[in-house]
Formats: sequence, C-alpha cells, structure tokens
Amino acid sequence: MSLRDRLNEDLKTAMRAKDAVRLSVIRGIKAAILQAETRGERVTLDDAGILQVITKEVKERQDAAGEFERGGRQDLVDKMAGELAVLKEYLPEPLTEAELASLVEEAISSTGAEGPKDMGRVMGWLTPRTRGRADGKVVSEAVKQALQHRAG
Repeated sequence: MSLRDRLNEDLKTAMRAKDAVRLSVIRGIKAAILQAETRGERVTLDDAGILQVITKEVKERQDAAGEFERGGRQDLVDKMAGELAVLKEYLPEPLTEAELASLVEEAISSTGAEGPKDMGRVMGWLTPRTRGRADGKVVSEAVKQALQHRAG
C-alpha cells in the first residue's frame, strides 16, 4: 500500500473513530502534499516525496514545541507531542548510531572522499538514503567527524 493510500485509509478510520487529533494531523499532511504538488510545475508526489513532506511537518512541530516550551506553554507542548506521535507513525524506522556510522563509511568509500572538502559529495550520496530516518544535522555532523578523522 502506498503512503498516499495509507493516509486516505487512516483518514477514514480517524473520521469513524472521531479521533480529532489524528484527523487534524492527517488533513494537514494531505493539505501540505497538495500544496507541494501544485507549487510550480504540477506533479504527483511519490512515496519519497510524501515522506519529505511528512519529515518537514515533523521538523516544524519539533521547532514549535521547543518555542512553546521556552515560552512556558505546556498545553501547546503537549498538543505538539500528540501531533508528532501521529506524524512519526508514517516515518520509516529511525537509523541507529551504528547504522548511521556504517552508512557514512559506505558513503565515504563510494564517493572516494578524502577530507572535509568532499562533504557535499558525501552528503549528496547519503541524503536520499537517510531521509526520514535520521535528522539532517545529525547526519551532517557524523560526516564532518568522519571526514576530519580521515584528513587528520
């Protein structure tokens, strides 16, 4: 079942169950997908594209939760946590540190990277393989560490 079909089925289930949080989040995802599809050239997103949209939605809510926490708004932090729980159901299993380290080493050997100047090439190889499974900042930091280790 494609991610789009799963979202449609889960939307129907949430409507029947009167699950307001799940219903709101899925509608939000579907709206973000539609917006991405109609921006510029009209395209139909595949599962990878939909995963990018969901990942963006997760990041936005994580950032918002941090801001709400700094502002002392625990009610909104809890709301964001509930929405994040629903969103994360659609993301693939996160990478472990060992899996990420293995992928970084594979990327470095596959691209022939020798030092920090090759970071862009390594990230270009890694990004599609880690999308939705690891935070970009974490991946970037792991690559930076590994390349500095090789150069030094």
